[in-house]
Amino acid sequence: MSKEYKRQRIRIAFHPLEEKFEVSNTAIQKDPAWIQDIAVIFEAGARTSKVRRDYLEANPQADSDAVEDTLEKLKSITTNQVGIIELSSALDIETVTEIFIRVNSEGVALSQADFVMSKIAANETYGGNTLRKAIDYFSHLAKHPAFLTTVEQDTAFAASEFYPKLKWLGGINDDLYDPSYTDMLRVAFTSEFGRGRLQDLVALLSGRNFETKQYEEAIAEESFAKLRKGIHNFISQQHFEKFTMIIRSAGFITPDLISSQNAVNFAYIIYLHGRSKGVNQAELEGLVRRWFAFALLTGRYSGSAETTIDRDIHQINERGLAAYVQEMTAATLTPSFWDNLLPQQMDTSNSNSPYFSAFQAAQVKAGDPGFLSQAIKVPDLLLNRTDVHHIYPADFLKKQGLTKGKYNQIANFALTQQEINIAIGNKDPKVYFAELREQVSGGPVKYGGITDAAQMRENLRRHCIPAVMLDNPTMPYEAFLEQRRKLMAHKLRDWFGGL
Repeated sequence: MSKEYKRQRIRIAFHPLEEKFEVSNTAIQKDPAWIQDIAVIFEAGARTSKVRRDYLEANPQADSDAVEDTLEKLKSITTNQVGIIELSSALDIETVTEIFIRVNSEGVALSQADFVMSKIAANETYGGNTLRKAIDYFSHLAKHPAFLTTVEQDTAFAASEFYPKLKWLGGINDDLYDPSYTDMLRVAFTSEFGRGRLQDLVALLSGRNFETKQYEEAIAEESFAKLRKGIHNFISQQHFEKFTMIIRSAGFITPDLISSQNAVNFAYIIYLHGRSKGVNQAELEGLVRRWFAFALLTGRYSGSAETTIDRDIHQINERGLAAYVQEMTAATLTPSFWDNLLPQQMDTSNSNSPYFSAFQAAQVKAGDPGFLSQAIKVPDLLLNRTDVHHIYPADFLKKQGLTKGKYNQIANFALTQQEINIAIGNKDPKVYFAELREQVSGGPVKYGGITDAAQMRENLRRHCIPAVMLDNPTMPYEAFLEQRRKLMAHKLRDWFGGL
């Protein structure tokens, strides 16, 4: 079955002389040394002697006996014994996982989410297969809304409790948050069970009692019911759309600005948790925005994400959502963070860094115009077409011997219109900033449409470009980067304070 869930006939080709298998392709189909489809060997009543004769006619140089021996060996695959490893039901999930990883070391590495999905699908008693489809179908629909027509052909699922809850995705083209099945499991599990480790979910679905270390059917039944509820909450149109609206309201209007999937996952966990606890909607929106921004700026889920998620949800349950968010942000985002630590961390050339993403979000929320733009705003640029302009042009810095890591510093980036970027080209900043000064003093308009000096200074301020660049643009590049990082960090501080 393809990734679009369409049944496909896959032809496996076989090379008798090299005893090698390949998925049939155009090149193989033109090569007579290959048997194009091994199905001819395994069909009822098939004789290897005929296949051998046909092969030798196409390959007269081949050794007849060797070909016959290989074909007989191939046909005998159907009678080969398959090894079975039987595990005791008393084994804990960590041991089972370790055994499976070792046995599967030569295959595709599987995650804890894969174990969970297998556990769900295998359970018929509590509707596991339908639940598995709900998770799988939703994650696929989020990326490919047209897939709904395929889902509708699954008549058993279309008659289930889940289909009415997820069919709304068929008419939505919104890719701000496209969760994978792993994301869905993590959010549903953590928000509903108050735990962060997916291996615990495998154990709970098996009926494990963490206190007695025994397995109880009642716990398995309860766990499937809770997970089902968590998935219902996740796929609810009302919940999902309100959550993404909150993320947008912080300035993250495109998926490119969301640099941490685990940060957005935990933000959704907070949203669902807050709703279940009856937190006031306006207060909840602020808590979600602040925690999401906090998680991005601190790289909270960039390391051992599961451990951090598990700790955070436990603390939220013990201390309360609002109290925990307030305590963590106040303890971490101190004046020293904004004035010293964040500017240091912004010394990076990674354009996908969370700091540059957050800075763009801050510009979106502030409604900033594009660099040197009169009317076109940053949100317009991000949603349509934008250029990331090097304030000190890259080619200009290359000619001075600077490396990519130096000229691609995020503190050297500004979002601008393509025509403005092209007009500036690789000019020395001393040249084009002097021309900008002339432009707002009655001179020729060369870059954008700003002709008022106050408006030009305001544009530079919004982009955190030191005002001295307009008056005396001789600032050394390193000094410019240092000053701009501090200005960008302060803009992020003001942005966070308004969330």
